[in-house]
Amino acid sequence: MSEHTQPRTGAPGAGAPPSPPDRAVARSRRVGWIWFAGVITVLAGLFNVVEGLVALFARDYYVLSPVGLLVFDLTGWGWLHLIVGILAVLTGLALFTGAQWARVVAVALAGFNALAQLTFLSAYPVWGVVVIALDVLVIWAVVVHGDEATYEIW
Repeated sequence: MSEHTQPRTGAPGAGAPPSPPDRAVARSRRVGWIWFAGVITVLAGLFNVVEGLVALFARDYYVLSPVGLLVFDLTGWGWLHLIVGILAVLTGLALFTGAQWARVVAVALAGFNALAQLTFLSAYPVWGVVVIALDVLVIWAVVVHGDEATYEIW
């Protein structure tokens, strides 16, 4: 009897791995989510930078109640937004390179931002819901598809 084994035959495509073009499409979709997360993180960071700069240099722009802000004065609030904004921009750019630290920081920033939006929900309900939804999508994209970015973006 021959030691030669016959190739397995069966229904076309049954149990066979996807063809290379199918894998390329699936890979590009996964990497697309990382690009989405990076772009949204960079945009959110830029908005925070602008908000912080306005608080620092155009003090008449924001109208404060007699009590002031929740925790800080306007200068502290401006610096906080400026620092968080710069961190978000750097994190978003690092997501494009597949950096592991960027995934962790992006999830933390998006989670923090979603919680912060809850405080403004009564004042700006539609905006708050949209931002929270974007934060959830960023977290999902980074957690589920972040590992593929390390090997596939460039």
